[in-house]
Amino acid sequence: MVNLNDAGCLKALDSTGFFEALAGLSEQCLKAYEIGRKAAVPALPEVQNIVVTGLGGSAIGGDLLRVYCQERLGVPVVVNRDYTLPAFAGAKTLIFAVSYSGNTEETLNAYQQAREEGCALVALTSGGKLQALAAADGVPVVQVPSGLAPRAATGYLFIPMLAILESFGMLAGVAGEVAELARELETYRAAYGLETPEEKNPAKQLALAFKDRIPVVWGASGTTEVVAQRWKGQVNENAKAPAYWNVFPELNHNEVVGFEKPEELLRQLWVVFLRDREDHPRVSYRMEVTRQIIEKKVAGVTEVTSTGAGMLARLYSLIYLGDWTSAYLAVLYGIDPGPVKVIDYLKGELAKR
Repeated sequence: MVNLNDAGCLKALDSTGFFEALAGLSEQCLKAYEIGRKAAVPALPEVQNIVVTGLGGSAIGGDLLRVYCQERLGVPVVVNRDYTLPAFAGAKTLIFAVSYSGNTEETLNAYQQAREEGCALVALTSGGKLQALAAADGVPVVQVPSGLAPRAATGYLFIPMLAILESFGMLAGVAGEVAELARELETYRAAYGLETPEEKNPAKQLALAFKDRIPVVWGASGTTEVVAQRWKGQVNENAKAPAYWNVFPELNHNEVVGFEKPEELLRQLWVVFLRDREDHPRVSYRMEVTRQIIEKKVAGVTEVTSTGAGMLARLYSLIYLGDWTSAYLAVLYGIDPGPVKVIDYLKGELAKR
């Protein structure tokens, strides 16, 4: 088994600098805010709804925006993971077309539809076809640095949108929250980073718990739901392993019933409860009761509570733990966390037609 306390060994398995990218998230978030504030995006006279169209790591920023804004913004935020836009999209819709590479075919198709429907458009990308199209069409382009895996670029793919909405006067207090987030991320980096030994490192400990088991991550609607989804995706892409997620209170109306058979499979599950101080009180109680129901049937249960004052810091306190955990799980399996060969193959096959 890989020794998680051997930083040299971990770096040797990491061909793309994924651990380095994780360690740089604090600086990334600060830079992302400045990029968003400096973006030449004209304010709109009226916005009735916001759509973030993107896929994979380029869509998770939209989910973060949706959760962050639902109690702060007077218009709905919808995340679109498709070739086509919702039927309501029109002249009073603000579309963030987000593709880190700039070459995501679903996003490019949705971008063209947004142009046809007369939507207000902002392209958020590091380059590629999306940047070229937007520049030719006179659409504002928020360009972020390239060279990262999209899933390691959540700061660049989320925070510029917050900064733009703040500059429009639609959000307030973003600057202070980003500053707190950057400070907190430095603390989390020290706790979860390569040099912190296993006995003091929650991310390394959780990766060991996940090894040879199937993580099941549960969040709460309106707070940690996007984090649960993020953890699942990170285990998939980084560790190349299965993981599943769901949300309270919905899972109490279906998934919780499925913890009786087959017993041998249930004993391979490791369940994580993600908690936040803003969880609905009834949801908090549901988590307690649900743990009582399932904890003797599964391999183990971990509860993680967010830390920090602002919502950005609290969300990322959980996201960052999941990111580091999934990367450590990859190396425990002897896998390079960076490359995603299956996705590359799929894109190559799609490009043939």
